Amino acid sequence: MALADDLLRANERYVAAFEASGLTTRPRRRLAVLTCMDSRYTAQGVLGLTLGDAHVIRNAGGRATDDTIRSLTLSAAVLGTRGCIVIHHSECGLLGRSEDELATAVEAVAGARPPFAYLPFTDLAQSVRDDVAALRACPYFPPDYEVVGFTYDVHTGCLDLVDAGQGPTGAAPRA
Repeated sequence: MALADDLLRANERYVAAFEASGLTTRPRRRLAVLTCMDSRYTAQGVLGLTLGDAHVIRNAGGRATDDTIRSLTLSAAVLGTRGCIVIHHSECGLLGRSEDELATAVEAVAGARPPFAYLPFTDLAQSVRDDVAALRACPYFPPDYEVVGFTYDVHTGCLDLVDAGQGPTGAAPRA
């Protein structure tokens, strides 16, 4: 209960300064960001965005999983986003690991091996290119949807452009 009590006290402070009641579900910048769940940065901070500017989807590694694509396609079709920024970062917990290593770690603490993939990688920039390509190949985005990829250095705060793209997605549906 101590965890819940601490969080409720923190929420009381948040409510006292709350100024976001006028925001809509449609992001002002018509932008979505896909990035890692790492606690050392926020997508808004890295990109100079504020609350209400973009949808932010975070998962382990910032990977373009089926569930991520599900959310991004709804963001585009229903809420008007027209671009996605993919950001992977240095010292990611998925970097340099294997599927087996990660599944074994989960099995060791949970007693069951997970049925899903974790999508680890050995090359940071290539993982960005892979996820950008997966999003661009998705036939469920509007034709003017753009995808751009970056890496982020957790020690310097610097973004590096990996893939600025060749224009909007939607040109070639996946087979």
